[in-house]
Amino acid sequence: MQNLRLDSLEILAAIVRAGGFRAAAVERGVSSSALSQSVNALEDALGIRLLNRTTRSVSPTDAGKRLLRQLEPALADIKAALDDLNLLREQPSGTIRINAPAPAVDHILCPIVFDFMRYFPEVNFELISDAAIIDIVKHGYDAGVRFGKQLEQDMIAVPLGPTLRYAIVATPEYLRQNGTPSAPHDLIDHNCIQRRFPGGTYAVWHFEKDGEPLEITPTGRLTLSTAHQELQAALASQGIAHVFEDYAQAHLATGDLIEVLADWSPQLPSWFLYYPSRRHSSAAMQAFLQHIRGYSHRLHPKKQQA
Repeated sequence: MQNLRLDSLEILAAIVRAGGFRAAAVERGVSSSALSQSVNALEDALGIRLLNRTTRSVSPTDAGKRLLRQLEPALADIKAALDDLNLLREQPSGTIRINAPAPAVDHILCPIVFDFMRYFPEVNFELISDAAIIDIVKHGYDAGVRFGKQLEQDMIAVPLGPTLRYAIVATPEYLRQNGTPSAPHDLIDHNCIQRRFPGGTYAVWHFEKDGEPLEITPTGRLTLSTAHQELQAALASQGIAHVFEDYAQAHLATGDLIEVLADWSPQLPSWFLYYPSRRHSSAAMQAFLQHIRGYSHRLHPKKQQA
């Protein structure tokens, strides 16, 4: 057996985790060809094929799966050992990868991360906007953000920001032409802007008043996939949009949008950042968690004292 490079083993794990050479190359900031050459050298050194490659997909062979099962815990131990050394530095370094839905990235994570980066210039961030529920450990993320506490039991959850609410909004022009709904059932006669999630399901609009919950499946001519797109469509008088209040606040203040059915909008749980309880957190991640607590205290000092 020829001499092996340890970084080739980590590259193999990254390719399988990312689902292909291109995604792994983007993650690592190198070319796909460089990763391919590394895996080819590893396979030549071991004398066995580790990856099945087609023009559309990459998957581990049986030998690759067997190697990765034993390899991943060892790579985690190496990462933890390096992070222990990082604790001795005056400033933590490294990369923090977080998976979160776009609204959480836009209105919660970005302000916190930008503030953190001012104090910790050697820490890099990768924020991935993704509404799908994934295994953050399997996909190589340090943390994820999800709505409420609907998390796995082996995760630690940290609240991010205040409670949330949806706003049902439309332009004055649209409401003049089509009327203003006074109850959720009135939306049946309106052109509602629909959202379809990556998995193919459509968003359901939830309402509540006097303890009475109600769900509406909106219908309309336009279907989109992000809150930003929905907001732009509402501003263009294409229909009624259902977006987190944070997205619409500035336009509500100027009168470009009007909120309807406000008395039917329930208070919702906050966003929660979660991370695995059984895995050693890097020095950078520990510093970020501490920063989150301090950031929340600065924004809501009275709430923290209560």
